[in-house]
Amino acid sequence: MSYEDILYAEKDGVATITINRPEKYNAFRGLTAEELIDAFSRAGWNDEIGVIVLTGAGEKAFCTGGDQSAHDGQYDGRGTIGMPVEELHGVIRDVPKPVIARVQGFAIGGGNVLAVLCDLTIASESAQFGQVGPKVGSVDPGWGTAYLAHVVGEKKAREMWYLCRRYSAREALEMGLCNVVVPDDQLDGEVAKWCREIVEKSPTALAIAKRSFNADTDHIRGIGNLGLQALKLYYATDESKEGVNAFLEKRKPEFRKFVR
Repeated sequence: MSYEDILYAEKDGVATITINRPEKYNAFRGLTAEELIDAFSRAGWNDEIGVIVLTGAGEKAFCTGGDQSAHDGQYDGRGTIGMPVEELHGVIRDVPKPVIARVQGFAIGGGNVLAVLCDLTIASESAQFGQVGPKVGSVDPGWGTAYLAHVVGEKKAREMWYLCRRYSAREALEMGLCNVVVPDDQLDGEVAKWCREIVEKSPTALAIAKRSFNADTDHIRGIGNLGLQALKLYYATDESKEGVNAFLEKRKPEFRKFVR
């Protein structure tokens, strides 16, 4: 498969997958998600690959979630049921290789969810994390909420979703959202160091460890499937549409006028 929205490279047992839409702050559309799924599958089942790195092109963003301006017939910017985002989340967890999120700039919304789903997260000091769903008439009713609570704790996860604040890399480190924070100019070196250490380890032992870690939270997949069915109904409401319209029109949304 040739790629339009991502870059793919293999070197020394490391597969690097880069969302290559810097002009969109690496927000993804349907095509992006499909290409990411293909790339993760390609790397995940290649015996020559020991670790996978997910990152974004440029210095401004790791990923800012769904592209609200994309209407390619496959993804409307919010991951409705039947779209490939659900499958993308699954493949990150299912490949039997550790996945490292290399985060620089913004990891917001669906981008924050991707970083949460990766096995490890290495961030630069300029990185910012956060959720925006309730600000734009959206929510992630699975991995982005229930699994996030496992990562950062119930109180902090609820804070992130209810208030939609942004958090610095240091704050993310303190809450367990990332593993290490380094100066921006040391990010690539730190990622390479972690990759070298992982590649030296037993791939079968790592695969078993990942499966074991996942077993404790795999029930969230079912929660997400059920939640996405409800989300499809929500996205058809005027309340949800107000969030996207306000975002595109650069104004504050008025959600409560649609609540009976």
